[in-house]
Amino acid sequence: MISKKIKVSVLIVNYNNSKYIKQCINSVLKQNYPNIEIIFLDDGSEDKSLEEIKPFKNKILILKKKQKKVKFGSFNQIQSFKESFKKSTGDIIFLLDSDDYFHKKKVSYIVNLFNNNNNISLICDAPIEKFPNYQKKVKHKKKFFKTYWPYLPPTSCIAIKRKSFSEILKKVDFQFYSDIWLDFRIIVASVYFQQKNLFINQNLTYYRKLDGSASSKFKYLSINWWRRREQAHNYVMFFFKKYNLNCKKNYDYFITKFVNFFI
Repeated sequence: MISKKIKVSVLIVNYNNSKYIKQCINSVLKQNYPNIEIIFLDDGSEDKSLEEIKPFKNKILILKKKQKKVKFGSFNQIQSFKESFKKSTGDIIFLLDSDDYFHKKKVSYIVNLFNNNNNISLICDAPIEKFPNYQKKVKHKKKFFKTYWPYLPPTSCIAIKRKSFSEILKKVDFQFYSDIWLDFRIIVASVYFQQKNLFINQNLTYYRKLDGSASSKFKYLSINWWRRREQAHNYVMFFFKKYNLNCKKNYDYFITKFVNFFI
């Protein structure tokens, strides 16, 4: 049975996604779970995002940043979720990018899992990838290359207990490695510090795959993909050293370094 006393905070961060805002917010408002607060932060959009958000002003908390404080999108994303989190009061935090949206039963399903697994601090569902003309369900999968991190779902698939999110934000809030976004940072920190994670194969998040988005620049095995992979390894090495964790370089590390030497 779902405990409706558990309060949920859905943190939505937006930058120039006016086309998708209504569907994103409505997907949360129409959840079959009653105890939800929505905090929407606009990160200095230059499109019509602020116009699109007006009809929701009495239903959600709207935060506005006039201008970006740092150059890179990944660092802005971290700061935006931090600011949203400070205004939240929920026991469980759901992260949501404004071009994505939730299945109508996602919140109740995830809250029920937390309720029945008290030792779990983070849950990641599986995405439904939304392309312009079709969609595809994705499952958590074993990777071809063995690395220090598990399969990484998009940011919008992450739900995490309040205390855990606060602790992780403090550990990953450093402005190095600009291609390493918040989802990667959260998962790595959670895996190596909290070790109370649950990855499920229920497809509860609609994740848009758009041309021109940050992720579209890193197509599988492309030059940019290999360069970001090297940065991911460097990030992990930095992270392990910073927090005195043991780390032994594996085959994937050396393969990635070898490929990057020639591209």
